[in-house]
Amino acid sequence: MGKYAAWVATPLVLALLVLIWQFYVVVFEVSPFILPPPLAVWHATVELLSEPKTYSHIAITVYETVAGFLIAVVIGIVFGGLLGKIRWLERTLNPLIVGLQVMPKVALIPLFIVWFGFGPTSKVVLAAVISFFPIMTNTILGMKSVETGHRDVMLALNASRWQTFKEVELQNALPFILTGMEVGIVLATIGAIVGEYLGGSQGLGYMAVATLNAFDVTSMFGVIFLLTILGLVLYFFVVMLRRFVTPWHEAVTSTRD
Repeated sequence: MGKYAAWVATPLVLALLVLIWQFYVVVFEVSPFILPPPLAVWHATVELLSEPKTYSHIAITVYETVAGFLIAVVIGIVFGGLLGKIRWLERTLNPLIVGLQVMPKVALIPLFIVWFGFGPTSKVVLAAVISFFPIMTNTILGMKSVETGHRDVMLALNASRWQTFKEVELQNALPFILTGMEVGIVLATIGAIVGEYLGGSQGLGYMAVATLNAFDVTSMFGVIFLLTILGLVLYFFVVMLRRFVTPWHEAVTSTRD
């Protein structure tokens, strides 16, 4: 029973939030320019989906997000694996890594636009930069968390470095890497959208700005709703990847209880 509770509770919570939203708008007579009612937002969303150009904007945002995320995954795992195995290199580069992590990435958007133009490339780079760090740091953590006894067993079995990496270190690091990827896909989505906000002529982020400039707040809420659905779908795919790649891990098995 407990395992199916979320399937019932989650829709009920969402329905309650919509009812509170509707109640607040009606009782306090909130202007639609400030907060449109839920039904108006739904109609605006349906209208947006009836326009073919909306799908081209969605495709652009998906491309920017997924491309940036995949670049971050490849580079993050490679760098994280190296830094996790070569401790002196990690200690040497750690101040630089921390400095780059705390740097506000949004401030790099004008620079990326200068380097890569107003097209999708600058948004892909921004999505990759923002999502890179959680993937890399989680990979480092996964590589460093391998118990010494496991390595000793592989050494006693006369295993090669590649076999030790493949059978012990990578298997141990996979749950950490996938956790970083779950965070990374969210950040990649944010990076692509923010890039479209500030320097784009395509994508859902651009659509949100365009509807705001047209003072069409209801349609802007519709675009935000589409962005939310897109983010949830992309996150869902990464969660499903975790279930497929690490079905043995506690984070997966606990959701089945």
